[in-house]
Amino acid sequence: MSEPAKKKATYEDLHSVPGNMIGEIINGELVVTPRPAPMHMNVASILGGEIMPPYRFGRGGPGGWIILDETEIMLGEDLLVPDIAGWRKERFPGWPKENWISTPPDWICEILSPSTASKDRVKKMRTYARHEVGYAWIIDPREKTLEIFKLKSGEWVRLDAFAENDKMRAEPFLEIEIDLANLWIEES
Repeated sequence: MSEPAKKKATYEDLHSVPGNMIGEIINGELVVTPRPAPMHMNVASILGGEIMPPYRFGRGGPGGWIILDETEIMLGEDLLVPDIAGWRKERFPGWPKENWISTPPDWICEILSPSTASKDRVKKMRTYARHEVGYAWIIDPREKTLEIFKLKSGEWVRLDAFAENDKMRAEPFLEIEIDLANLWIEES
């Protein structure tokens, strides 16, 4: 006997997710993961602090971007919550009445945790590609690595990778140098 078809998750299903968890809808499935650990949030905070002033506010950089942390992004039937997302201002749809933004970002950053690494690298990257997100940065705080991907003809191409104490400039934020040493904290 065949298994009954699973009901596709909807936005209303997210209301049942406890406040200490993050809910996403990927390929019709409700995916619930713990809130990020301090090591993860440190990377997100420091990286956001490096990118926000020059790209959102034009301080020491070109401006012209909207950069947001942990924003709900509705891409078709999928609802993803990247750690950091950015839209060029001319593509930003404005501040929605809903809790989500339905315009794909120009750039996302996913910071890997042991419980989210495969989901971030496989399921979410496929969804970002399908919806034509231009750039993706994947950061592994435990391995102290940052990978840069660009979408070309619907496929992710790895442009570069950095590790440990590298100083980097990378698309789409070439105007600034980021010292990776500032992102990492030692586990006790």
